[in-house]
Amino acid sequence: MLLTFDPTFHSHPEFQLNCVLEGEGSRFVGNNITSFKAMDMVLIGPHLPHVWRNENKYFEKDSQLSTRVIVVYFHKDFFGEALRLKDEMGQIDRLFQKSERGLEIVGKTKAIVSKMMRELIELDGMDGVIQLLKILNVLAKSNDYHFVTHNYLISSNTEAETTRMNKVYGHVMRNFKHTISAEEVASLINMTRTSFSRYFKARVNKSFSDFLKEIRIESACKLLKEGKMNIDQIGYECGFQTLSNFNKQFKKVIGKQPNQYRNEYLKVAAESYRYF
Repeated sequence: MLLTFDPTFHSHPEFQLNCVLEGEGSRFVGNNITSFKAMDMVLIGPHLPHVWRNENKYFEKDSQLSTRVIVVYFHKDFFGEALRLKDEMGQIDRLFQKSERGLEIVGKTKAIVSKMMRELIELDGMDGVIQLLKILNVLAKSNDYHFVTHNYLISSNTEAETTRMNKVYGHVMRNFKHTISAEEVASLINMTRTSFSRYFKARVNKSFSDFLKEIRIESACKLLKEGKMNIDQIGYECGFQTLSNFNKQFKKVIGKQPNQYRNEYLKVAAESYRYF
């Protein structure tokens, strides 16, 4: 069990199964950006770049906020190639193939697997291997998942590229509430604006402006759900210069206006509360 996330955008040759027990922030997997909170569960295939990053308030000097996450790493052949190639392992092998795009686990399967992962961290040796196989078997038989990335091609990740992307991500997450230009970010990694634009799109499969917009919209969604600020305040807080632009960009990304998004969320939350 980890008490903090690896703060760098990175990849590795192992599969990774994450279950967040406590904490919230933004999740970056390949070209996908979304928020995470407790019970966020994702299976990531080898070499798929990713980072979970807590909100800025977690890094404030006197913050009492904390994060807990269970992370399981394993290789495709951890149980031996001879066993992996057996017909009985076909479903698990297909699960591995799907995980190349990242899988967000949801529904009853998430509840079952989170319990099994808590049990796993208490086991040693062969008992742990057997428990991991059971977890993979549950995941392989389930349809309770969503693909995380879309049309994402895994590229080779050198240490230099990882360092560059970390500088970009870190700068954006610290400053998205303010004006950020592509020239400004390009200078951080010693590139021209044109070179940076090509580089970024090749790595993330979207333009830098679209990436920045999605970061701001994701932050706006969190504030809309909290219901503590009015719509125009949220727009300015998330880096949009005008309310009309905020409404326009929000609808383009989410498919509905901010007030409609908030009203629908609050309605669902109220109806859910009635059953407790």
